[in-house]
Amino acid sequence: MTYPDLVERSDRVAAYLTALANAKRIHILSVLSGGEQSVGALAGIVHLSQSALSQHLAKLRAIDLVETRREGQTIYYSLSCGLTPHVFSLLEQSEIPGEKKRDPRA
Repeated sequence: MTYPDLVERSDRVAAYLTALANAKRIHILSVLSGGEQSVGALAGIVHLSQSALSQHLAKLRAIDLVETRREGQTIYYSLSCGLTPHVFSLLEQSEIPGEKKRDPRA
């Protein structure tokens, strides 16, 4: 991506970064990278009430990172784009100040 491209897309890029700037939302995306989950199951895994989880999912849905599927009264969430694996790859490769570097052989 070139600088002019980034400027043109800055609002969209900022929306993605804002959505990813939350530990719970990163956790939600990480869980969903393993496959589709119902809201109830996802709430238990990420240790949030269904109400709090719904607020996080709405933010992720607003920028098309997750999608829903309804089966009866149950709503299932899954990842909806190819961006998320790239984000996780970038996070794994990034050095975060103050964080101990992990041995890649571990």
